[in-house]
Amino acid sequence: MAKVSDSYVNNVGDDLQQLVIFSLGVEEFGINIMQVQEIIRMPEITRIPKTPDYIKGFINLRGKIIVVMDIDKRFGMSSKEITDESRIVVVDIEGTIVGLVVDSVSEVIRLKSSNIEQTPEIIAQKVNADYLKGVGKLNDRLLILLNLNNIISETAA
Repeated sequence: MAKVSDSYVNNVGDDLQQLVIFSLGVEEFGINIMQVQEIIRMPEITRIPKTPDYIKGFINLRGKIIVVMDIDKRFGMSSKEITDESRIVVVDIEGTIVGLVVDSVSEVIRLKSSNIEQTPEIIAQKVNADYLKGVGKLNDRLLILLNLNNIISETAA
């Protein structure tokens, strides 16, 4: 199960972001915990014909049909093999429920807003800059923070 890190909870008045941290390859990404509905193990995914290659298909989650997106392919990266650590992060973006395939989910953290910087140009060249909110600094780690609203709304369009 994911652990909660309070390494940046020093000042109660500081603006904190609570993030779910997951990995794609060697990179760590963060998304706002308020957008995460749940994190599930990889179920059977039914493929949908004539959809973009980043749409893996759909799953039936307790009677709800949820479209599953391969985030690696959405970012133009090569997909990784599904392992026991692979998860689907089910997110709710303004009423649109989508599952995101990730390599693993590591933890939930609280990060001061002052520890978030604009996305460096080198990262923005690899991933569409509209998909990124910034980079979070956590001790010696750098976390790429995603703008799920832009990722999901562009996909829905």
